[in-house]
Amino acid sequence: MKKWTKTMRKFWSEEDGLGTLEIVLIIAVVIILALLFKKWIIALLNSLMGNADKKANEIFN
Repeated sequence: MKKWTKTMRKFWSEEDGLGTLEIVLIIAVVIILALLFKKWIIALLNSLMGNADKKANEIFN
């Protein structure tokens, strides 16, 4: 029983893979948010690119 407890404490205090796990979770959350707000993001980008195109045409014409 003591060996099992000691092993569990060692496993719990081990932090080697923690950074990788955090990065994977952050990427997963970003992907989920991007999928949820896909239409809104595309509309926003189209609007911004349209405005930039209009301004560029005004400058060069």
